[in-house]
Amino acid sequence: ARAKGKAAAGVAPPPVAAAGAGRGGWKKGVAVFHFLLRLLAAGAALAAATTMGTTDQTLPFFTQFFQFQASYDDLPAFTFFVIANAGASAYLVLSLPFSIVCIVRPQAIGPRLLLLIPDTIFVALTTAAASSAAAIVYLAHNGNSNANWLAICQQFNDFCQQVSGAVVASFVAALIFIFLVGLSTICLKKN
Repeated sequence: ARAKGKAAAGVAPPPVAAAGAGRGGWKKGVAVFHFLLRLLAAGAALAAATTMGTTDQTLPFFTQFFQFQASYDDLPAFTFFVIANAGASAYLVLSLPFSIVCIVRPQAIGPRLLLLIPDTIFVALTTAAASSAAAIVYLAHNGNSNANWLAICQQFNDFCQQVSGAVVASFVAALIFIFLVGLSTICLKKN
């Protein structure tokens, strides 16, 4: 006998797709990863700026009154480095609410585009700051015999180690910015 409107006994009902499944699920995961990368980049940029900004070493020469001092603000490239990385860190912290909006609304294009444009600008800024500081650090370590610039890292070892660490942290922040731009571009392209 045929029963109208009733399911056959012993047969499991068809599975029901979860509401919203397949619609933006991967974008939500990417948005969470994006948020975590933003936190990591903020930490790297802040570490670079504070390490460079607090780097200072004084060497006594003959007497206590005649001393050599090495500080980040002696070189404009290092000052630019501190300003660029501090700015990048501040931007990353201020952009976290927009990143949260991208997690809550993974299909939204506006917040992703709003983050993509300054992210691209800060890729250039942090890369320029890290590169200019890396050139100065190279000269501090190796000198340049053609220009009669002596290597100072034998005398100012602590200064050179801290500055080198700051440059590495800045390159890490720049690399994360590049990755953030790539992720945002992929998410926008899939719309």
